[in-house]
Amino acid sequence: MWTGFLVFVGIVLALDLGVFNRTPHAPTLREALLFTAGTVVMALGFAVFVYAAYNGHWLGLGTAIDAVDKNVNDGRLAAVKFLTGYVVELSLSMDNVFVIALIFQHLKVPPVYQHRVLFWGILGALAMRGAMIGIGAQLVARYHWILYVFGAFLVITAIRMLWRKEEESEAEVESVVVRWLRRHFPVTDRYHEQHFLVEMNGKKFLTPLAVALVLVETTDLIFAVDSIPAIFAITADPFLVFTSNVFAILCLRSLYFGLAGLIEKFRYLKVSLALVLGIVGVKMLGMKWIKGWLGEDTNFWLLGIIFGVLIGGGIASWAADRGESKSAS
Repeated sequence: MWTGFLVFVGIVLALDLGVFNRTPHAPTLREALLFTAGTVVMALGFAVFVYAAYNGHWLGLGTAIDAVDKNVNDGRLAAVKFLTGYVVELSLSMDNVFVIALIFQHLKVPPVYQHRVLFWGILGALAMRGAMIGIGAQLVARYHWILYVFGAFLVITAIRMLWRKEEESEAEVESVVVRWLRRHFPVTDRYHEQHFLVEMNGKKFLTPLAVALVLVETTDLIFAVDSIPAIFAITADPFLVFTSNVFAILCLRSLYFGLAGLIEKFRYLKVSLALVLGIVGVKMLGMKWIKGWLGEDTNFWLLGIIFGVLIGGGIASWAADRGESKSAS
């Protein structure tokens, strides 16, 4: 099952780079939204597959006890957990879009090469998140109390998110990474088309495009530290955790070209994401009490609440922008 899923992801990425973006170009808003719609449809289709696979116990799926809620995941429960994890990971990763836009802006990455950086960034993100999920799943399975540590961490992170200055924090990380790269590797001052590595005078050099790739991977790792614990409030099933993460990453990378110019208009994004983190953290800390109150549909209610927070943040941002436009006119 794992091999089949990785082959599927490989085919999607091969089509992305080898067919739809074979010639380097800056994806239009229409292209970005079409590919995003495609990834969303694939995620919904995969939820149907999860329902059938866990109901039928294909290749052993749905036979182990989930360490989070001590239930054996049937088809309905597994599908709800997958979709909830997908929405949580996608929402928590949206802030990453703004940071990537800042990186590309600071390094003056030509729009025609930005997709290449994001494509290879996906591969690195899959490897890093796969390792973190594997470690996290083992910890949750062996030490159930670590869920409370994750919950407290998420609540603290949510509070800090409301107070920290994002631009200063990310600029500091970028400065440290760039200084380290220039100290340990020769780096050219100009771009060499879509190449990450070039040879000049018999010596190999990193290009600014490679620097951008390292920064994108670094920020993804930082965001993963926040988002990976969040999904363990929903499930500790490694297959559900990993697949929901993968679909969120695929969707977000394509959505970047549609959101990068609009993300600043979502003025309540940070508040919305902090609320999502806080809600997930509280769910972890009060798992037994909340499950006793909401029953077996706890994850379904969690999915609805998260949707409500994100939609509410979007409506509030739209209303605030509209109010400012009317005042200016």
